[in-house]
Amino acid sequence: MQNALGKVAAELGLSVIQLRLLGVLGDREPGMRELARHLELDKSSITGLVDRAERRGLVRRTPAPHDGRAVQVSLTDEGRAAARALEADADRRIRALAAGLTDEQRAALSVLASAVVSGNSAL
Repeated sequence: MQNALGKVAAELGLSVIQLRLLGVLGDREPGMRELARHLELDKSSITGLVDRAERRGLVRRTPAPHDGRAVQVSLTDEGRAAARALEADADRRIRALAAGLTDEQRAALSVLASAVVSGNSAL
């Protein structure tokens, strides 16, 4: 899976962490601290990551409505298009990885993967 995601990112000239950034921003507009927490990065790393994505036109920073000193990060139209393209390509590659499985095996894999992602160890 990591290899497939790495290839998707590389084909668009992105790192895997930039790919994750686009994924996190797909359904929210977090502040820098929240974004750092989602990506498990320290403040200096997240600042550099957002700086690079902003220079590429993928994200924008806007003042946070609740605190004029803070900013929120969101996808630009270009960033949203890149995120959709990445998601479609990653989905295609991941489906290809499971192509040799039976329907029952794919269903079991889906349940197990969902449990791992959600942290549910009670299977």
